[in-house]
Amino acid sequence: MKRFFVFLNFMIATLFVAAQYDSNTSPTYPELIEIYKQLDSDHEEIELYNMGPSDFGLPIYLCVVNGARDSIGTFMRAMQETTLLINNAIHAGEPDGVNACLIWINNWIKSGKPRDIPLVGIIPAYNVGGMMNRSSSSRANQNGPEEYGFRGNAQNLDLNRDFIKMDSKNMFTFANIYQNLDPDVFIDTHVSNGADYQYYLTYIASVRERMAPATGELLYENLIPHLESTFTEKLFPIVPYVNMKGKTPDEGIIIFNDLPRYAMGYGTIMDAMSFTTETHMLKPFAERVKHTQLFIEETINWMRDNKWNIEKARVEALMWEEEMTKFKYDLKVTESYDSILFYGFDAYYPISEVTGKKLLKYDRNRPFQKYISYYNDCFASKEVTIPDKIILGSQCEGLKDRLIANGIDLESLDQDTLMSVNRLRVLDFKTADKPYEGHFLHNDVRFEFENVQQRMKKGDWVISLDQPNKRFIMSLFVPDAPDSYFNWNYFDSYVQQKEYFSSYIFDEYAKQMLKENESLRIEFEAKKKSDKEFSDNDFLQLSYLYERSKFYEPTHNVLPYYFVEE
Repeated sequence: MKRFFVFLNFMIATLFVAAQYDSNTSPTYPELIEIYKQLDSDHEEIELYNMGPSDFGLPIYLCVVNGARDSIGTFMRAMQETTLLINNAIHAGEPDGVNACLIWINNWIKSGKPRDIPLVGIIPAYNVGGMMNRSSSSRANQNGPEEYGFRGNAQNLDLNRDFIKMDSKNMFTFANIYQNLDPDVFIDTHVSNGADYQYYLTYIASVRERMAPATGELLYENLIPHLESTFTEKLFPIVPYVNMKGKTPDEGIIIFNDLPRYAMGYGTIMDAMSFTTETHMLKPFAERVKHTQLFIEETINWMRDNKWNIEKARVEALMWEEEMTKFKYDLKVTESYDSILFYGFDAYYPISEVTGKKLLKYDRNRPFQKYISYYNDCFASKEVTIPDKIILGSQCEGLKDRLIANGIDLESLDQDTLMSVNRLRVLDFKTADKPYEGHFLHNDVRFEFENVQQRMKKGDWVISLDQPNKRFIMSLFVPDAPDSYFNWNYFDSYVQQKEYFSSYIFDEYAKQMLKENESLRIEFEAKKKSDKEFSDNDFLQLSYLYERSKFYEPTHNVLPYYFVEE
């Protein structure tokens, strides 16, 4: 009887996979994991690992295809060999990659399980909580499947904004997966929302200016042209993600800024050639799956044929980062552009019967092919010298755990030590009015370095910049970097003043300060003349003097980490 049920499960899995091109269904999370467990059981070249928890409580799995249960071990082999990592269902309502990976595995098995392909790691479904929150109505603009998961996870987080802040257990598990595989290429599968056009699939690729020269050249001069020519030949052309400059694609599209908060941006800054695939929401589900499957298949084929070039580029990228002395960041898009052929639909503006206003619509009976502007030229608007070390206060336990999870080496001071350090003082910043993914993000940060003698305490964490992924480290600790720990609110307590004054008491001391310090008095009077708000507000005036008095706390706006030059 037991053998019968094992055989039945295998048949269900096989029939499910075989039917997907013609189907409008995608498996539930329990069904999906059963399929992968059966694949693991039936094929020694396919391994399934429980890699850690999700916020929902169920585990996140990793399937490794073309692995081998040998003495070396799959994860050691991943470090030594060319490796692809595919992440599915980070937005669980977008299951195209879920089905596409099952179809690719099935095809690989049917073709005799050729071993010349790279090691392929597949996260069957990353957003477990979203997968379990299943319905047929949460995505108003999407054409299938019949049922699907939800965008938010169990904490209602968008996990594709969590790769720096790491608010979820999911991300700690993802970091474990990523650090164990160290992939050369990373694909995150999605479904897009927005303008209507003829394409079934668009893609976001790592921004070249954020990459090492060697991997950037290989991605843009070799892999992307291969994918574009293959799609044109076999299915339908692909184009960069339609991130519009205006209201319609005719006004041009802009390269997507792959910040490290995003899955593929995390991959980019970890030196992988990274993609987000975006199938088009209005196309039939089976066709979207087919295009995602081809993207995966052709990436694998290209990696098979270019293993030596990939490994060479990764070594050169590591050497490039080792020699880096300046951290360049905060990418901006210039006004220069390329012209690309675009397959779209004419836009028109009928009057809505609901609102009585003009409504943007696209006429599928009027397709066009024409050249549009593609704004893809970026430059780093800021730079800072990379220190030899960063020392992080031992009180920042949560950040220490995040760094270790991402493969960053730390050592702790074994005794109190007086050191010459560059202290970071925040001068000003703005904060969003509404929460974004559980945080009130900061922006427009201004800060300065202050060279001081600082007594560092036993147990403080020393982060050497003489290690891989120094750009990742700098992205976290340069306060005005877009995805810095400061901008994600991890140091808010340090920019909150703790001690204050009572005006009726401090007024006497302020009077004495002005009497004894002529330059301060001149500066104070000049500000009153030039700043009406200041002149009309007695508290602002006393605060100005308080901040220049011996009573003002010296640690206000000072961050709990230090840059050290040796």
